[in-house]
Amino acid sequence: MDADVIVVGAGLAGLVATHELTRRGRRVAVVDQEGPVDLGGQAWWSFGGIFLVDSPEQRRMRVHDSVELAWSDWQGSAGFDRLDDEDTHAARWARAYVEFAAGEKRSYLTELGISFLPTVGWAERGDLTATGHGNSVPRFHVSWGTGTGVVGPFVDSALRAAEAGLVTFHHRHRVDGLVRTDGAVTGVRGAVLAPDDSPRGAPSNRDVTGEFTLSAPAVVLATGGIGANHEMVRRYWPERMGTPPSSMITGVPAYVDGRMLDIAADAGVRLVNRDRMWHYTEGVVNWDPVWPGHAIRILPGPSSMWFDALGRRLPAPYLPGYDTLGTLRHLRTTPDIAPYDHSWFVLTQKIVEKEFALSGSEQNPDITSGRRSAFLRERLLSRGAPGPVEAFTTHGEDFVVADTLDELVAGMNALTDAPPLDPALIRGQIEARDRQLAHPYSKDAQVQGIHNARRSLGDRIGRVAAPHRILDPTAGPLIGVKLHVLTRKTLGGIQTDLDSRALDAHGEPIPGLYAAGEAAGFGGGGVHGYNALEGTFLGGCIFSGRAAGRSLAGTV
Repeated sequence: MDADVIVVGAGLAGLVATHELTRRGRRVAVVDQEGPVDLGGQAWWSFGGIFLVDSPEQRRMRVHDSVELAWSDWQGSAGFDRLDDEDTHAARWARAYVEFAAGEKRSYLTELGISFLPTVGWAERGDLTATGHGNSVPRFHVSWGTGTGVVGPFVDSALRAAEAGLVTFHHRHRVDGLVRTDGAVTGVRGAVLAPDDSPRGAPSNRDVTGEFTLSAPAVVLATGGIGANHEMVRRYWPERMGTPPSSMITGVPAYVDGRMLDIAADAGVRLVNRDRMWHYTEGVVNWDPVWPGHAIRILPGPSSMWFDALGRRLPAPYLPGYDTLGTLRHLRTTPDIAPYDHSWFVLTQKIVEKEFALSGSEQNPDITSGRRSAFLRERLLSRGAPGPVEAFTTHGEDFVVADTLDELVAGMNALTDAPPLDPALIRGQIEARDRQLAHPYSKDAQVQGIHNARRSLGDRIGRVAAPHRILDPTAGPLIGVKLHVLTRKTLGGIQTDLDSRALDAHGEPIPGLYAAGEAAGFGGGGVHGYNALEGTFLGGCIFSGRAAGRSLAGTV
């Protein structure tokens, strides 16, 4: 045997499983098709959001949260409707995860040196119903160090274990199949790829230089999702979401290709909920890309006005920061706008300075560095937008800046062949919204949402601009942003039980095979159901990787 456990995938879930195994003295072979520069995988690039319930950070912000409220929100968002089949284990994982988020999750992370910004964000505010999708309260805790800060302790743990002889890294090894002996998974086989010195996240070569086989009593599949494989995204795009865009941009590195999911299915592993995905509608083309089609998601506050490709304001609840998949469904199923792959934000300089954040560790150098002083200067004391945001307004191909609305609309029209936006139509809708700010009341759902958001101390301090008219010249210049669909997460995957054991077509555990992270739908084959509450992807990798490692540590 080459190890006690083979972990396929050197991303967050795989490294967490490795951490749990090696701290109990087990020998682990970590296999990944990329080189050592990509340790940490997709999570390294993330904003570092973590879903916590009733945390000290929430309490300091006077946010009252509870397991009961979070579980109600989760169920309303997930909409589990396959409980006798594909959601059987996913719903159990969901309840366990919410209890973890309200219990030992924070202490588990803080013991590893992971800490959080003092303010708590309010992501996915939902569909404006008490029982439907969305977070009732702010729960989005950003880690100091962003995704790099979350991944870092587990990378360090693996490197220390390697020095102690407990971990062997098999970089540039692509797994092409599982080895089975008498029905049990006893190893992996595949191709050795040529060395490649591409920087982190950039595509690497697939030149085969040899073959390999590794053996162990157990294998953990932690190989991620399908976000960079647009062909696979289109293959499983659900009919309920209309038609997939003809053009999409990519929010994950090229190695997030989903190929291991098909390999697992060919080996008899049960994959479920493959029609459930999480893609964003606020994507912009990266002016300084790392991988092909590299996209950045705007994490918007609640104040930007959102228009469809025909220049009509999106109806509630399809507001910035509210209902990600509801908005995507609206854009892809409304007959006269479904042929177009874009929508628009219109906002002011005052809004962009306070409300625009960009996904990605590299887009938030002040938080990624972990320097509190840099964060204070950039986010709270600076009079302008954060540096990376300003760079996009200056260099980004999807951004238009103008002093007047007519100039702005002309610039927006120059970014697309059709259909042309009507300046009078845009103006009429903006002026109607602006009239709702002449008094402290409003019948406009978005304006109501802005006032509600500013009741949250964290949002008021650092995330939501003071209400103002879009056409107020003192708040300008005006900014228009062309938005694209950005591929990101896979919500379904390998069905697993609460020990992260992979199941076969009959729902029985496959001896020796485990799965964790996005490849397992973050647990159970789809812990999120149809909708995510945000801050739950990194946490899902941690929770499922931890379960796999701890379960295996007691059996191998």
